[in-house]
Amino acid sequence: MTTADTVHWDPYDPALARDPYPLYARLREEEPLYYNEQHDFYAVSRHSDVQRGLADWQTYSSSRGDILEIIQADIELPPGTLIFEDPPVHDIHRRLLARVFTPRRIATLEPQVRTFCRRALEPVTGAERFDLVEAVGAEMPMRVIGMLLGIPEADQPAIRDHTDATLGTQDGGKIDHEDILSTDAFKDYIEWRKRHPSDDLMTELMTAEFEDEHGVTRTLTDDEVLTYCTVVAGAGNETTGRLIGWFGALMARYPEARRELAADPSLIPNAIEEILRFEPTGPFTARYVTKDVELYERTVPAGSAILFVQAAANRDPRRFDDPDRFDIHRVTQHMSFGVGAHYCLGAALARLEGRIAAEEILQRFPGWDVDWDHAELAQTSTVRGWKTLPLVVEGARR
Repeated sequence: MTTADTVHWDPYDPALARDPYPLYARLREEEPLYYNEQHDFYAVSRHSDVQRGLADWQTYSSSRGDILEIIQADIELPPGTLIFEDPPVHDIHRRLLARVFTPRRIATLEPQVRTFCRRALEPVTGAERFDLVEAVGAEMPMRVIGMLLGIPEADQPAIRDHTDATLGTQDGGKIDHEDILSTDAFKDYIEWRKRHPSDDLMTELMTAEFEDEHGVTRTLTDDEVLTYCTVVAGAGNETTGRLIGWFGALMARYPEARRELAADPSLIPNAIEEILRFEPTGPFTARYVTKDVELYERTVPAGSAILFVQAAANRDPRRFDDPDRFDIHRVTQHMSFGVGAHYCLGAALARLEGRIAAEEILQRFPGWDVDWDHAELAQTSTVRGWKTLPLVVEGARR
């Protein structure tokens, strides 16, 4: 992975995913502009470079994807994949979803989200040990996204499992870009929902009128609706589920913080922000370089792929005091949800789910440790989090 003289970062190396932060620190200090010859990409890791680059969509484009494998596949992306678009088309498509993901509308979801969380926790309440990812991390976000999209409850696990499978990799492997762009999982629901409109995101997407980039007032095509639903399901299931897993892991590693949060739940929203900074579920974001760029006295040529390593930027000592210290009282502006035009549209929903999961878990369980020997990180090159996280509960009934 590294030698005393050379920094080598391979984002596909599963061993590195266990603790990438020492290497990220070396990247920041020794190779602020890094080039990986094997996989042919550049990377920047300092906070100022990541912040500036992610905001500059004219130079660092999303139009060819925001995942390295997709950019390098050089394929035509389906319309409506707003995370793989630039303004002005991106802004037109984003506004459609923004109608649904308003802070006010997200706030109204709290009672239903809390109901989902409580239902997920019921089977393990009083247990001596349980897998937090299986019980809550994989369950609650799936229910919330299913509710938003109007997917029947019985079919929701299949949608979640499809999303997991598209992002999964084997040792040292890459994701299959054809799988991740597949919209097959939603085709039947679109046809059914046309005949049975309801108060859900899918119906709203099918019926909302907008003015497209050609000045034509229209509704979305079926293919565009399919793409929207695929993007929402993938983003909503993966990132929020990983956030809940990191909450469980970090509360075991830092029991004093856990006890503070249990005693004063008003601290939980800020603690969620620190978890997002400290262990971001999406460690880096890829972009396509549209023109030659001079960085650190070197040229990044047009046509290159570049990774903006948010996980490294979130621990840059130039921006954060004592950045490797986990501090639930830290006031932070992390970059885990991105920057600028592509700032995560579902950030408010992820924060809501993370807060509610933390409140409900802490209310039921006095404390826990993790059976680290049987905890397993998920194998994926795009998100980082736990596949299994077995909790051993303190004070459980014997």
